[in-house]
Amino acid sequence: MARVAVENSLGSIKQVLQENGHNVVSMEEFANADCCVISGQDQNMMGMAGAETKGAVINAEGMTAEEVLDQVNQRAQQI
Repeated sequence: MARVAVENSLGSIKQVLQENGHNVVSMEEFANADCCVISGQDQNMMGMAGAETKGAVINAEGMTAEEVLDQVNQRAQQI
């Protein structure tokens, strides 16, 4: 499964991802993650503007935990 960096404020999404076998890590490890999930409330989360990651960034704003899981699963198939 995918290694997913998830913003701290997204506890329910973290739980759903973990329950479905994904390796959830902190945002400090985003550079080594397959994808990152952000809340979208702060477009420059943790001063990461211009930071590079090998994975996709998923903006969870307005999405349910299941919709985010679907997005992560789709991205995981592409790696």
